[in-house]
Amino acid sequence: MFDVAVIGAGMAGLSCARRLRLAGYSVAVVEKSRGAGGRVATRRVQGTRADHGARYLEPQGEAVQGLIDVLVDRDILKLWTDNVWEFREGELSASSNSCYAAPAGMNAVGKYLARDLEIWFGRRVQAISTTDNQMWHLSLEVTDGNLDTPQELIAKAVVVAIPAPQALMFLNSEINLPSDFLDKLRSVEYDPCITVMAGYPAAKQQDLSSLNPQWQAVSFRDDADLAWLGLDSSKRLDSQQPVFVVHSSANFADRHLESVDLPTVGQELLDRASEHLIPWLKEPEWLQVHRWRYAFCRNPLPVSCLPAAGTLPLVCAGDLCGEGQIEGALRSGLAAANWVNSQLDNLPLHSSLNL
Repeated sequence: MFDVAVIGAGMAGLSCARRLRLAGYSVAVVEKSRGAGGRVATRRVQGTRADHGARYLEPQGEAVQGLIDVLVDRDILKLWTDNVWEFREGELSASSNSCYAAPAGMNAVGKYLARDLEIWFGRRVQAISTTDNQMWHLSLEVTDGNLDTPQELIAKAVVVAIPAPQALMFLNSEINLPSDFLDKLRSVEYDPCITVMAGYPAAKQQDLSSLNPQWQAVSFRDDADLAWLGLDSSKRLDSQQPVFVVHSSANFADRHLESVDLPTVGQELLDRASEHLIPWLKEPEWLQVHRWRYAFCRNPLPVSCLPAAGTLPLVCAGDLCGEGQIEGALRSGLAAANWVNSQLDNLPLHSSLNL
C-alpha cells in the first residue's frame, strides 16, 4: 500500500512523484512502457540513437528553464543550436532560439527525473475502484511479459498523468466521478504526429558540411505534410553516419494514423523533405517510423491540474492543463502534487523540483 499512485512516467508524472516523494510520501509510479520520460523519448536504432519524441528543450518558462540549468550543469544537456530555420515559400530563414539536447538521447531527461523513484514499468492500468476501507485499488495489466510482478496497487490518492483519452479508458461514472470532471476530460483533443528516423551513408556527411546555409533543424510552418526536420546525428558525440528525424504535420498524421504500412508512410515524408532541402533524403539506408497518437494537446484546459471533487483524492495532470507542452506538463505535475498534499498530510513541500 502506498500513499500515492501516479499513473504515467512522463514529465508531469515524474515532477509530481518527485515533489511528493521528497516531502516524505510513499509513491509508486505505474508506466505501461519500459522507460521514463513519456514523449521525451529516444530509440536505439542501427547502432545509434534517435530522438523520436521531444526534439530538444527550449526555455519556455521557469520550470523548463530550471530543468535546463540543472541538466546543463550535470552535462546531461548541451546547447545543440541557437538557430531554428524556417522553410517558407521555397526559402530558408533563421530565427534565434536556444535549443538544448542530450548527446545520450533526450530520454536522459526522464531518466534523471526518475532517479530514486519507485516506478513499475511494463504495467498498464486496466481498471480503478475503491476498497471497503476507502482506498483506491488499481488493477494492472502486464505489458512486458513479466507475470511475477504485482498486478494490483492500493493507494490513498491517485494522480493520472497520461493523455485524457487514455485516462478515460478506466475513469468512468462507475466510481462516482463527477460528470463535469469527465466532461472536461472528454473535451480535450490532441493532434497526432508521425515521426520518421532515417540513416544515410557516412559519405553523405561531406555534403552536409558544404550546405549553405548550414542548419541543424528546420521547421515547416505552412507545409501540408511536414512540420519539422532535424539532423539528429549532430546531437551525438560519436556519430558514424547522418541520421535525420522528420515530424509530420497533424493533417498528414490524421490521414495515415491507421496505416498498416508505416515504412511507405515514412518514405512519403522523406520524399517530401527531399523536394525542399536535400535531394538524397529520399534514399535512406534504413528508416523506422513511430506514430504518436497524442503528440500535442490542441486545447489544454485553463487549469493547472484537474481534481475530481467529492471522491477519494484523484487528480489529472499533464499537458492537458495550462500552457500545454513540456512547461505546462511540469507545472501541472507540481500543481497536482500540491493538491494531493492538501488532501493528505499537508507536509512541507519543496518550492521547486529540487533537482
